[in-house]
Amino acid sequence: MAMLEVKNLSKSFGKLHVLKDINLDVEKGEVVAVIGPSGSGKSTLLRCINQLEKVSGGTINVCGTEMINYSDKGKPIYADSKTLRDIRLKTGLVFQNFNLFPHMTVLRNITEALTVVLKISKQEAAGRAMELLKKMGLETKADAYPSELSGGQQQRVSIARALALEPEILFFDEPTSALDPELTGEILKVIKALAADGMTMVIVTHEMAFAHDVADKVIFMEDGYIVDEGSPDHLFGDNASDRVKQFLQRFNS
Repeated sequence: MAMLEVKNLSKSFGKLHVLKDINLDVEKGEVVAVIGPSGSGKSTLLRCINQLEKVSGGTINVCGTEMINYSDKGKPIYADSKTLRDIRLKTGLVFQNFNLFPHMTVLRNITEALTVVLKISKQEAAGRAMELLKKMGLETKADAYPSELSGGQQQRVSIARALALEPEILFFDEPTSALDPELTGEILKVIKALAADGMTMVIVTHEMAFAHDVADKVIFMEDGYIVDEGSPDHLFGDNASDRVKQFLQRFNS
């Protein structure tokens, strides 16, 4: 079953065409890595899927629900607010810069959406949050504030916050780009564990070895297009396009 279907997606900012005719399917339990040079549209793709940017054209279907329809004039019309909310609850997004609330404790960063959005009791929300913090190895940091944590710890809290809403599909926008190499390993270990548990994920990353080892499918984007896609063995092997090989040369040392 396709958890995500993106067809003919386009996105423009004025005269700047950032996404051009993007087609992408993600199956249940699949891990998809999105790679490519900076400015290729990778983050914008995730933002469109997660309703942080409005599309210019194309369709997005999440877990069988259409996000966008079209008027007689061919203009995209988003679904009603209830449908969009239901779709939003089925997706989670982990940002590269953590995006934690600095004035809230770790525990409250995780429970806030549970109590406000899902209307779960504070006691139940705290229980769910503590289970996730234990899974992340951060159960002793529940009362700490983000400024008291390392970058790797903050990112693990942001992952726990995304998981707390029990999304069907989880998106990562370069989750290790703000971390040093040692802390990067912490986060990649967490994501590998999620993959082993069968979590459906789309991961924008510059970690090529990680993409090769964890992804079921790799997509290479450049200049707003998907230039090449396939299994890790294809993208990182001799059958990849010349452009992909050129891009990967700088990682092959």
